[in-house]
Amino acid sequence: MKLSCREGMVPGETLKEKFKNLENWGYEGIEITGNVKERIEEIKEAEKESKVKVSTIAGVGGCLLSPEREERERALSDMRELLPLCSELGAVGVIFVPIFGGARLPDLSPLFSTVELEKELLIEQLKVVAKDAESSGSFLLLEPLNRYETHFIRTLADGVEICKAVSSPNLKIMADFFHMNIEEEDIAQSLKQAASYVQHVHLADSTRLLPGYGHTDFKKPFAVLKEIGYDKYMALECSIPGEPQEELPKCAEYLRQCIKG
Repeated sequence: MKLSCREGMVPGETLKEKFKNLENWGYEGIEITGNVKERIEEIKEAEKESKVKVSTIAGVGGCLLSPEREERERALSDMRELLPLCSELGAVGVIFVPIFGGARLPDLSPLFSTVELEKELLIEQLKVVAKDAESSGSFLLLEPLNRYETHFIRTLADGVEICKAVSSPNLKIMADFFHMNIEEEDIAQSLKQAASYVQHVHLADSTRLLPGYGHTDFKKPFAVLKEIGYDKYMALECSIPGEPQEELPKCAEYLRQCIKG
């Protein structure tokens, strides 16, 4: 398992400095956000000079489940644009959330309830864009959120259901420990059940602070990840309670100890 960190959490005046800091602090990856296309050469240059590699890309605009076709097309366009950039950078894939907040599509009962309609629409869209993922060799990473941030796809099992329906080897799920702490009965057991679909992990404690600043048990889920042969990235996506220069190295050491068990 390799440790990564969201770009915005890392101090540094330049991207190269951020890469260097992470390398010095015991991280192997960085999760890039924002306008990747316009920064692709800068990112490649920073990556070339560091042992730290781009783990993943986050930042899809639009909404796949909007009633407005233009907004749905924007999300699909962003995904199609980012997938080949992932391939260029050697990143795992593109993280996306189908919808934030409440439902925006109508309730068409008895033909379709809102959630049934959302599922059908999402599946059909992902069947199309998954072909781009397969062509690029990169993954689409579906992120379940918690009940306070979305009404739709809140557990790993929810995400697996969509993956099975789309039936593409390049559509997988991302397991976020913060959301799982709210939605899953047992984080470790959920990871075990979704094992073949977990392609990326986000780390945060129950407080949405760095691991070690809450009550989430990381040792048991990490043991499951080792058991299922997970050797990919686990990226920090959370707030830092203090100076990053002190807290990020400390967090890396804490996570290494949790991985060791």
